[in-house]
Amino acid sequence: MTQQTFDSYEEFWPYYVAMHSKAATRWVHLTGTLTGLAVSAYGLARGRRRYAAALPLIGYGTAWPAHFFIEKNNPATFGHPAWSLRGDVQMIRMMLAGRDRELAETAAKWLAENR
Repeated sequence: MTQQTFDSYEEFWPYYVAMHSKAATRWVHLTGTLTGLAVSAYGLARGRRRYAAALPLIGYGTAWPAHFFIEKNNPATFGHPAWSLRGDVQMIRMMLAGRDRELAETAAKWLAENR
């Protein structure tokens, strides 16, 4: 799939979700992000600032292989880093709220219209 261009985050969001069309990819993202967040928070609470690096290392270290091996695409972060970070937060919030099915539907709709 070629690099997409967008004029707004709202236009980017369905594409971002489509790049996470498989539930396994979304759950790897969630697990990696929450694990990185927990390790970072633990380290910072113990006065070990270097643990703050755990969030991006564990988060991206688990998410990117999920794109390559599960989703078979490139992470949206490569072309849209700021919007991808915002998308990660939105996607994880929705998953924690039990709205994973809505994400799957958004992904399927975007893929059907853009492939």
